[in-house]
Amino acid sequence: MILNIKDSEKVAKILLKINAVKLQPSNFFTWSSGKKSPIYCDNRLILSHVHEREFIVKLFCNQIINNFKSIDYIAGVATGAIAHGMLIASKLNLPFIYVRDSAKSHGRQNQIEGNLKKGSNVIVIEDLISTGKSSLKAIEAIEQSESKVIGLGSIFTYEIFNKDYLNVPCFSLCNYSTLINVAIDNNLINEDEKNILSNWQNSNH
Repeated sequence: MILNIKDSEKVAKILLKINAVKLQPSNFFTWSSGKKSPIYCDNRLILSHVHEREFIVKLFCNQIINNFKSIDYIAGVATGAIAHGMLIASKLNLPFIYVRDSAKSHGRQNQIEGNLKKGSNVIVIEDLISTGKSSLKAIEAIEQSESKVIGLGSIFTYEIFNKDYLNVPCFSLCNYSTLINVAIDNNLINEDEKNILSNWQNSNH
């Protein structure tokens, strides 16, 4: 599923403007996994910017309405996509659930929070897709609850995962390649830095 390139470029500009995405090709970040990366993404920052947040939600809703039918639930992947998912569900007038990385070790020991009816069609929302592992866990949890994931949408993807790995239709509002092109067009990085960023992505495919 391809998002209109102009809209994708607008998302890239938003992410760079509000520092939801930071690029450091000369001083790599260290992710929580220990992986070294020239890019860091925190899409929670979008929530503090009203117009940008509304634009992101509008794009999500348009993609969902135009590409999916018979949707029963919107699911956010904890914790980064809970707020984004709730906003989308509210706009579409659909019930919302969220999915943890694993079941809680106390209380009701839920992995899925909310009332998910068996046999429901679910759209999963991610704030960011890197390796796809958290997305896969969410998909598996929903399907183990005897419902069906009919699509997965994210704000941003590093494009370093195989979509076939998830086995559901996927879309992202913006991807790594588009963001890097927007960054160089706006003189935020130079050609040497672009090459470092591209080489990192290629080495992680």
